[in-house]
Amino acid sequence: MNAERMNKIFLDTDFVHRSGTPEELRVAEYLKARCEELGVPARIEAFPVAMAEMEEAHVWADGREIPCKGFFCCGSGEVEGELYYMPAQDPVSMAGARDKIVLVDGSGIAFFGYQDLMKAGAKAILFQYGNLHYPIDDIDERDLRAAVVGEERKVLCAMLHTASAVDLLRSGTKRVKISIRQREYEGESHNVVAELPGKRDEWIVLSAHYDTTALSHGAYDNMSGCVGLLGVLEALKDKPLNYGLRLVFCGSEERGLLGSKAWVRDHEAELEKVALNVNLDMIGTWLGKFIARVSAEEKLAGYLGYMGAELGFPVAAKIGVYSSDSTPFADKGVPALSFARLASHDAAPIHCRYDLHEVLSMEQLQKDIDFIAEFTRRMAMAAVCPVSRDIPEKVKTELDEYLYRKRKG
Repeated sequence: MNAERMNKIFLDTDFVHRSGTPEELRVAEYLKARCEELGVPARIEAFPVAMAEMEEAHVWADGREIPCKGFFCCGSGEVEGELYYMPAQDPVSMAGARDKIVLVDGSGIAFFGYQDLMKAGAKAILFQYGNLHYPIDDIDERDLRAAVVGEERKVLCAMLHTASAVDLLRSGTKRVKISIRQREYEGESHNVVAELPGKRDEWIVLSAHYDTTALSHGAYDNMSGCVGLLGVLEALKDKPLNYGLRLVFCGSEERGLLGSKAWVRDHEAELEKVALNVNLDMIGTWLGKFIARVSAEEKLAGYLGYMGAELGFPVAAKIGVYSSDSTPFADKGVPALSFARLASHDAAPIHCRYDLHEVLSMEQLQKDIDFIAEFTRRMAMAAVCPVSRDIPEKVKTELDEYLYRKRKG
């Protein structure tokens, strides 16, 4: 895939395309068309996602309204109470949350933090977004995920700019009121699936997500991975393969890996025929090192290191869990790995307005694709896929922690 064609894909998808939106579907249809241009049939598979239409959201601090955005899917209503700033989530800090509206550090909360806050009796939660010193002062959009709420109650949640959060504390705000009205409904997101058949009735599944967060155009995270899948498809579409290839462009990854979770759920009967999952999430940056996170036997990490040395392509490979679409596969017992080129947030930011295609090098992206395609070719041409289906205990523990079945430590 030449630089001109890669650049065109980034330009054609240079807009926010969040989970469950018409813009996300537009990109799904675009990726399907790109597969078909390469002569490979593709289909779109829908799956349900929780959606909401925000009608109004307000936060008042001691009677003064401050800019905010309500969390989607946190419910509707009004709550008032004493403000409590909680900089940490330790038991002592949690103890002060009872009957308070809690201001936390950061833009979100994980499962156990939310569970602890609810058990501590918090009335509502305020989150922060943005940098105190940067001139951009708009506010991100978030949702209260079902995987975070679990069996607990929902409380109203809103996002403030960090400058507003600092002002609440500086001014000694005593009481806060939150009012949210929204229409919640079941929407749709989509996976795009293309297939290259092999001689065996077994598959290697390659995955990459195409959705973005609010504000982000998602060139690095993760249209780069989608271009990677298209590049692998182009490189191998005319090769005789022993194992077939199934390429899954996943929707709604940014909301908790919803696309890959839907795919393994809807295709669970076929998973015994999936020999390996290869996931691409963020490649091709000017700066940054190429990594492989292997949710499979240690030997695969060693093989990738040796292959990198053979080809003169440095790879930092180790076993563990990567926060991307390889995780649902590994959790179902399918050996999985994620490839990424990780650059610092200053050089290649994600989940913000600065995730644009200018942070990417088309030359480096092509080199990354060439390595991934060669690795995939070797696996797909193997007489028998050399990767064992045994998931190491270390990885199983990390999966339990990542998927909120066990607390870390």
